[in-house]
Amino acid sequence: MSTQVATKAESRSRARRSTRALAVLAIGPATVLAGFIWAMLQPYRITLLDPAGQGFWWLVSEPPLYVIAAGLFFHLVIAPGVVADSEEGGESR
Repeated sequence: MSTQVATKAESRSRARRSTRALAVLAIGPATVLAGFIWAMLQPYRITLLDPAGQGFWWLVSEPPLYVIAAGLFFHLVIAPGVVADSEEGGESR
């Protein structure tokens, strides 16, 4: 059994991420935070807090909730691929 494979994998995991990768990974959480701040600054937009006479779609379609969902989607689905592609492209240069 060769130890070179384990050494390479270990050194990759210890490698620091670039500033660009950290910036891309920070976009999602920053967007979620902006959605929460927006919801706190304008609580009348979140009709879930006072649903008097509102239908289901009115309750679900709230802009701060969309912003939070978009931030989560970006962080969980898009950002890992973008960071992996940028790190992979950096190694071949």
